[in-house]
Amino acid sequence: MRRVEHVMGFPVSLRIDDEGFWESAVDDLFTRLRAVDARFSPFREDSEVSRLDRGELDPDRLSPELTEVLALCERYRIATGGAFDVRLPGRRLDPCAVVKGWSVQKGADLLRAAGARRFCLNAGGDVVAAGGPWRVGVRHPEHADRLCTVLDLTDGAVATSARYERGDHIIDGRTGRPATGLLALTVTAPTLTEADTVATAAFALGPEGIAWAAARPGCEVYAVRADRRVLRTAGFPSVGSGQVAA
Repeated sequence: MRRVEHVMGFPVSLRIDDEGFWESAVDDLFTRLRAVDARFSPFREDSEVSRLDRGELDPDRLSPELTEVLALCERYRIATGGAFDVRLPGRRLDPCAVVKGWSVQKGADLLRAAGARRFCLNAGGDVVAAGGPWRVGVRHPEHADRLCTVLDLTDGAVATSARYERGDHIIDGRTGRPATGLLALTVTAPTLTEADTVATAAFALGPEGIAWAAARPGCEVYAVRADRRVLRTAGFPSVGSGQVAA
């Protein structure tokens, strides 16, 4: 079974290799992702996030989902000494760096609960997979038609933060300026909640974020610095040399 839908501003593709899997469970997955977008999008005036940002909601009476996400955001803000911060001065509250991986991981959990054993769920290039190995390519940070590495992913997740899609959009909360010390940073982790948030937080930290991400339990890292030097942890599941060509 295969399905592709555009949700939360990016394509979400799903492949399930289990025979006879219920299509209704896939419908539930995409319904949930659309509901997440309605609740968390900072670009929708009626979302819970936007209403909280405007001071229209009591911070002590938020939905359990938003309370959970904001707690994750605060955990990573503290862990990075403020480099990762969803409440930047002069900007709207924007927890998207956590919401994407968190919501897609919740979707993967729904699939498992419904009986899926071999599947690959790809949300704008960030992937959570089960029953592999699956081959996952990581885009070259400077050439859209090339890969800088390919990895084997069996049961877990991989996410990349980079400058190539949206420019210098990741801000170092300590300085209020764009983080430019890295070209790209890829993280594998047991869940996409961890992989996606750690990748963004580490990118915000800059070159020091490579070691920071590598020290997170269960995380492996592949990073391309601004000087094009490639660094990766010993356990990163690259297939082949994993070098970046100029």
